[in-house]
Amino acid sequence: MSAKSVIAIAHPNIALIKYWGNLDDEWTIPANGSISMTLGGVFTQVCMTAAENLEHDQLTMDGQVASEAAQTRLRQFMDHVRHLSGKTFFCRVESTSNFPRGSGIASSAAAFAALALAAAKLYDLPTHPIELSRLARLGSGSACRSIYGGFVEWLAGRDHQSSYAIPIASPEHWDLVDCVAVVSTEHKAVSSREGHRLAKTSPLQRCRVQSADQRLEQCRQAILQRDFEQLADVVEWDSNLMHSVMMTSQPPLFYWRGETLVIMEEIRQWRNRGTPVCYTIDAGPNVHILTLSNYAEQVKEKLSQVAGVREVIMAKAGEGAYLLEP
Repeated sequence: MSAKSVIAIAHPNIALIKYWGNLDDEWTIPANGSISMTLGGVFTQVCMTAAENLEHDQLTMDGQVASEAAQTRLRQFMDHVRHLSGKTFFCRVESTSNFPRGSGIASSAAAFAALALAAAKLYDLPTHPIELSRLARLGSGSACRSIYGGFVEWLAGRDHQSSYAIPIASPEHWDLVDCVAVVSTEHKAVSSREGHRLAKTSPLQRCRVQSADQRLEQCRQAILQRDFEQLADVVEWDSNLMHSVMMTSQPPLFYWRGETLVIMEEIRQWRNRGTPVCYTIDAGPNVHILTLSNYAEQVKEKLSQVAGVREVIMAKAGEGAYLLEP
């Protein structure tokens, strides 16, 4: 077999209603559904090359040989691809991103959405979005949402077939902007993957999961009606709930830093003074601030003046995963 390459690009997403904890860790079946916005402008590109002289899959990330943990995660994913396809060849995978990995900006979501699309193409698997969403989910749960652009809901399901994402609204539906206040680019000490396993050790997780449908419905309606006040209420509520679970897990997870708390308080004050802003935080210290596009530059400027903010990354709703034609 001669070498053959496929290049795919996917964007990270910011969860508006969070995914945290699984019913089934092996198949990444989530404890509750979630809703996200795919982020344009920030992306991961994956080049996957098949070659007969490889004895196992090989991964480089941003030009460097990936860690053993990352290599193992890739090989587990690719083993599943080979099982589904019946093809046995191995691949060389080169992954590059234009944003910090491992710091709460959904780098694994973008990476595995791109991997799923590239692998499906290279191994002749179905490329229908729902099939790709299921496949991406096996690598990283939130990756199932990055298959689509715009506003997306992950239907939790109960098994592999019933757990996948669907689009709610297109990127053009609502002119929201995510202003990511970066306070750290360090790779987090405890991965999201491990954090999901710890979620069930918190006494708060059951309450969070049981009330998730209410928040999902409120968020869904806020998006469809373009109701920022309603969105802000439910997004901050849900983010705080997830981090409460993290902080009460055994052992506890504290992803926030002092700067994170300062930004959260600033956002509440700005909103009280009339600026349409709200915060949400994934598994990391960096803060995602949602606002309307007319206010985005103003919000970016104000964030840049907050002590500890190293950079502000701005992203509108972006498109789904796609292939780069040779």
